[in-house]
Amino acid sequence: MEARELDVPGAWLFSPPVFPDARGAFAAPYRAEVFADVVGHPLHVAQANTSVSRRGVLRGVHFADVPPGQAKYVQCSAGAVLDVVVDVRVGSPTYGAWDAVRLDGDSLQAVYLAEGLGHAFLALADGSVTTYLCSREYAPATEHGVSPLDPALGLPWARWCAAGDLVLSDKDAAAPTLAQARATGTLPTWEACRARREELLAGSARP
Repeated sequence: MEARELDVPGAWLFSPPVFPDARGAFAAPYRAEVFADVVGHPLHVAQANTSVSRRGVLRGVHFADVPPGQAKYVQCSAGAVLDVVVDVRVGSPTYGAWDAVRLDGDSLQAVYLAEGLGHAFLALADGSVTTYLCSREYAPATEHGVSPLDPALGLPWARWCAAGDLVLSDKDAAAPTLAQARATGTLPTWEACRARREELLAGSARP
């Protein structure tokens, strides 16, 4: 399996080998040993989520309080999505930056997002199936969002889907801009996210 860090520190793209044959194809999109070697610590999986989306569905930008935070390992097993990582960590050298990758059922690539990063995706095909391995169970009180249509972020949805074809939940449509979320103290801080990573690294070094 190959891996590379994205332009937003704390996010990685994992590309597994895919083995096609007359029956279809096989791949292992997640391997614990490879993940720990790349990221520096294991991924504790507390919950797995699956969403099915029709073309034009836009979910996010979502993030969680740090601490405790919620890391995600995201994979598309059918259809295709444009997966976007947004740096919402106040004080980060890349605050407000984002990176985007296409995930689909052919390449079976996956994206890992560390605690404190924002996540969104746009379904590029009907019946797109996205699965998230989450480091913590869903906790509504600690979950937040930033508008995926915030013009200051300039996320690349228009390159893939006309604005009139986008489908958002009421919650995502009403989410604040990045500046508004920062003004209310909702965003995680770079310091808290670094401290959380140090905890994870220290824990992985224990015998």
